[in-house]
Amino acid sequence: MERGGGAPPETLREEGQLGCVPPPGLEASCVKKSSWGFLFTGIVGGTLVAVYAVATPFITPALRRICLPFVPATTKQIENVVKMLRGRRGSVVDVGSGDGRIVIAAAKEGFAAAGYELNPWLVWYSRYRAWREGVQGSAKFYISDLWKVSFSQYSNVVIFGVPQMMPQLEKKLELELEDNARVIACRFPFPHWTPDQLPSPFTEGCATILMTLYH
Repeated sequence: MERGGGAPPETLREEGQLGCVPPPGLEASCVKKSSWGFLFTGIVGGTLVAVYAVATPFITPALRRICLPFVPATTKQIENVVKMLRGRRGSVVDVGSGDGRIVIAAAKEGFAAAGYELNPWLVWYSRYRAWREGVQGSAKFYISDLWKVSFSQYSNVVIFGVPQMMPQLEKKLELELEDNARVIACRFPFPHWTPDQLPSPFTEGCATILMTLYH
């Protein structure tokens, strides 16, 4: 006499095993989704690393006690600087040269010009611009902290500074420059030096204070 009416144990085991097998195509789909997940994670991670690498040179100077932010010079400001350099001899240096506009303009006027800039991306871009303008031989750019450089070799100094740095820079230049050197200060004046020439009138509504002085 048969009892229970159930299937043999072997049949139950086979059915149980078949129940654990995923439907056709599901395993491949899981693998594909996993691959896309790794790819997406890699792209996001790579993007974040790239953004960090690009942004760090711009952010780091802002964390310093006295920073020199990058604010491109206007066309009028460049014209004023070039005007103040006319009739001058010797080399020109732009302290905090940014994207190289002042240095390139001075080089086009026949000066041996140099720019010191802490941001490497701006220095590389300035070198590219100098090459594109055909003045790479007379326009040089250096990655350097302005406080660690001596400007004694230059006869003409251009500075687009900020108020906090002008007193300290005034002392530095007074110690390093020759008596016949010319300093062209844009946007903000030095605290104790009296300008001997000012451009007039001011245009474009810019807050430019451009002065030249001998000391």
